[in-house]
Amino acid sequence: MEPFSIPLETIYMYGLIFSGAITVLYVLFADVLHFQGAGDGLHFLNPVLLFAFVTIFSASGYLLEGLTELNYLLIMAISAVSAFIVVTLLNVFVLVPLSSAEESLVYKETDLIGRVGTVITTIPSNGFGEVLIDSISGRIAKSAISFDGREIQNGEKILVIHVENGVLQVTNQHKLEKYL
Repeated sequence: MEPFSIPLETIYMYGLIFSGAITVLYVLFADVLHFQGAGDGLHFLNPVLLFAFVTIFSASGYLLEGLTELNYLLIMAISAVSAFIVVTLLNVFVLVPLSSAEESLVYKETDLIGRVGTVITTIPSNGFGEVLIDSISGRIAKSAISFDGREIQNGEKILVIHVENGVLQVTNQHKLEKYL
């Protein structure tokens, strides 16, 4: 069959080249084009999945047209089923785990309030020091100042009281425990 007097093999090749190029461009520039909250409920309409489906459909159609003598409808059906299976596997085993992993490594500075850490650079009474807080995703080192204006020595345990402009306001945990 030759719609528009163009062989199907050529149409599949054009589809493969176009969708492959669009897929690569989208993967490279997805963060720039991503709109917050857009399509959050429709994960199966993820552009990466749609572009991958068209790419795999076109590639398998091109190969089957060139290598077999099957009917064009059977080739389209085989291509569609194979593309659906590969895209489903891509979604389940690659995209969903990646999206979950990315979210688990993120923290907000306000999440640090109430956390216990260790001073790694002495915090003077009127200056900056540094604290280390253990987290699920690793260790977080942040600048800190003393909340109550007292010097806190290296190695002492601290409690984060407040966060302002990326700087933690901390107090010595041992002095706080006697009031609790």
